[in-house]
Amino acid sequence: MSQTKIETPTTDFLTAHGIPYTMHDYDYVSEPGKIGIQAAAGIGIDQEKVFKTLMVEIDKKQIVCAVIPVHQKMNLKKVAALFGGKNAKMLNAEKAEALTGFQVGGISPFGARTQVPVVFETAALRQDIMYINGGGRGLVVGLDPKQAIACVNGQTADLTVEAA
Repeated sequence: MSQTKIETPTTDFLTAHGIPYTMHDYDYVSEPGKIGIQAAAGIGIDQEKVFKTLMVEIDKKQIVCAVIPVHQKMNLKKVAALFGGKNAKMLNAEKAEALTGFQVGGISPFGARTQVPVVFETAALRQDIMYINGGGRGLVVGLDPKQAIACVNGQTADLTVEAA
């Protein structure tokens, strides 16, 4: 696993908040639904420790950032209910990029252009270190989940679809 020194809005945000992190890079492959799993393989980390950032729109009026393990699927109904809504859908790529300032495949909950509520799958708290997008395609930061959640005033909840 190679560690690199690359500055992104994410690393600037974490540094400004005094959050220690490690930066890792991997060969980014744009394959919908597989990006996070490739990130885990690319940095040699178990999938349970690697999280993806999903931008969600609730009832066509509120945007939130959901952070879930890369190998799991988000339960949109759970996310909507958490914010008092009825329906949630993934934000389209164009809107997500305009809102966050990051490219899809590189969206991070840290250092986005527009700060929105962030909710982390409770599984994050079972990790010593969680790995999450570092603000660019092919970049991942490793950090303490409690610090990750605290620095964005995040919350935790059950967000994923139950395994069959």
